[in-house]
Amino acid sequence: MKHTLLVVLTLAAAVLVGCDKQKAAIEDNKEATQSAIDNRKDAVNAAAEDAKKQTDINATLDKARIEANKEVVQAQLDADKKKVDAEAKAEKARVDAEKK
Repeated sequence: MKHTLLVVLTLAAAVLVGCDKQKAAIEDNKEATQSAIDNRKDAVNAAAEDAKKQTDINATLDKARIEANKEVVQAQLDADKKKVDAEAKAEKARVDAEKK
């Protein structure tokens, strides 16, 4: 009887130790998985921040290009306006010269 009780207790202890090892392995796996997820979240957040910064830089560059293009076009239009004025003055002067 003592021998059977000893065997049962030994088996119970072995099962408990085995269960504890399994539970510890499960817990370790869970923690490793959560750590990997946290690292991935950090990487996603960092990538999003970088993308936002790059978008801001691109927007600033685009605005500068638009402004520069506007200045070029306005300068060309001003030059065209002066040319038209000069041509009109020259034509008026030619008409006046023909009348005399």
